[in-house]
Amino acid sequence: MEKKEKNLWEHFYNEEDLNIEVPDISLYEYMMENTIDYKNNYAINYFGRKITYKLFWDYIDKCARSLKALGVRVGDVVTICMPNTPEAAITFLAVNKVGAIANMIHPLSAEEEIKEYLNVTKSTLLVAFSGIYSNIRKIIKETSVYKVVIASASESMPIILNGLYNATKGRKEEKPKKNSLYIFWKEFLRLGDNYDGNVFVKRSSEDDAVILHSGGTTGTPKSIVLSNRSFTCINEQAKVCFPTLYPGDTMLSILPLFHCFGLVVCLYAPLCLGVTCILVPQFDAKRFDKLLNKYKPTVITGVPTLYEALLKNKHMDNVDLSQVKFVISGGDTLAVNKNKEVNEFLKNHNCPVTITQGYGMTETTGPFCFGSLGSDKLGSVGIPLPGNIIKIINPETNKEVKPNEVGEICASGLAVMKGYLNNKAETDKVYKLHDDGNYYIHTGDLGYIDEDGVVFYVQRIKRIIISSGYNIYPQYVENVLRENKYVKDACVVGVPHPYKQEVAKAFIILEDGVEESYTVKKSIMDHAKKNLSFYMIPREYIYKKEFPKTKLMKVDYKKLQEELVKGSK
Repeated sequence: MEKKEKNLWEHFYNEEDLNIEVPDISLYEYMMENTIDYKNNYAINYFGRKITYKLFWDYIDKCARSLKALGVRVGDVVTICMPNTPEAAITFLAVNKVGAIANMIHPLSAEEEIKEYLNVTKSTLLVAFSGIYSNIRKIIKETSVYKVVIASASESMPIILNGLYNATKGRKEEKPKKNSLYIFWKEFLRLGDNYDGNVFVKRSSEDDAVILHSGGTTGTPKSIVLSNRSFTCINEQAKVCFPTLYPGDTMLSILPLFHCFGLVVCLYAPLCLGVTCILVPQFDAKRFDKLLNKYKPTVITGVPTLYEALLKNKHMDNVDLSQVKFVISGGDTLAVNKNKEVNEFLKNHNCPVTITQGYGMTETTGPFCFGSLGSDKLGSVGIPLPGNIIKIINPETNKEVKPNEVGEICASGLAVMKGYLNNKAETDKVYKLHDDGNYYIHTGDLGYIDEDGVVFYVQRIKRIIISSGYNIYPQYVENVLRENKYVKDACVVGVPHPYKQEVAKAFIILEDGVEESYTVKKSIMDHAKKNLSFYMIPREYIYKKEFPKTKLMKVDYKKLQEELVKGSK
């Protein structure tokens, strides 16, 4: 038999590490099996309130019983629309325990987006942050949801903080009147007290587990279906790539749980490794120093925006980072000069490690590459996690290119998505069988692999704006703006921002005969606020009579972008 040629990056791993074996169980069952010896360790730290693994398991069981009491069945979709709170984590695992599917959505989604996410997934139950009830009540009767569980961010806060929150932010939140549609968290948990039926449902690794939402590789909004295997595989890979991460270590979990990076890297993986998740529901850049001094995390994870905040915070002098084992950046590329600045900062604050980048997307269940085991070359995103394969192809010919040649990044591995929900045509466009017998995700990203097997990300093939680690697809925003009755055409571009890296700005052509009045401009802005997530909303609207065109008579968005950049100087 002909010996298989080694991939360029495999020399970083031991032979046994490359053979990842994923158990045929659910992500809930995997977490339980991997933490059975850590019952007295802390799973969650929320504003100083610490929850042991034993208590965390109990809460998951209570939540699971309550879900069953409300009639949640195997294969039902339960939507979780929450910031980083213990209730979000508990619900996520309880949904999996009863054999249902967790649909994770942004708690600051516009009301029309919430309605779309609920309808496209046929959600039956919604667990939502109390601060967005005013949006939910407007659309909930237009969905298949029969019960809404309302949970405050203060549910698990220590007593004093709970009181302060409810006296300030909580007091301003619109609350539902008690009726058959709405139930509050504490009352919801009591429902399960008398439920004595079977709660745990045995599921396979191939069963649907989670739905996340993204622009997809083509920029069109899609719902991405991930299996139990997607999550358990990432954990088996993490055991290889984080050999010095031990039970009892602590992770600063700032990235949101509706984001794949946040859900996988900041919650599920650390929980399965016996690591304490320090949940932060709302990040305040000005208080970053206090966060680091109070909790002394051994792992810091974030998008480049978070590290910008690290560098700009004026109160970092007394922050000591000598306990830190890993500093991880993902969600967007950290520029080489910024990478150097962060490393210098870490060194000056006694941190024994440098920042490490990774690469992935929702379609690959987050991290696909990581700069582990000595592969963290400056400007790189590391090497494929063990068991993963990356291929760089010429996007025109689909032929594999040589090392150091730029092409489209294609990714194959056990953790990749099952597909786009109810959208086989789009799935087939990006998930393709190659000559080597493996299926690959065609990422829409350009990059290259050097002679050592280290991967470098270059840029998106198609237009994209990345703001604070969130993907904004201009075409989607433009389509929403065009729905307004006063808008004839729209073009959205990204411009540099000192903190968010980029923000979206919109050029607008009004319908014939429509003048630039206060009423017209307010109508367009209100329409955007209602139909777009907060991070997608253009920061500025510029009105023009016509757009510049390319030779192919397409809107020349690059010229419009140049106009804005020049105008800001």
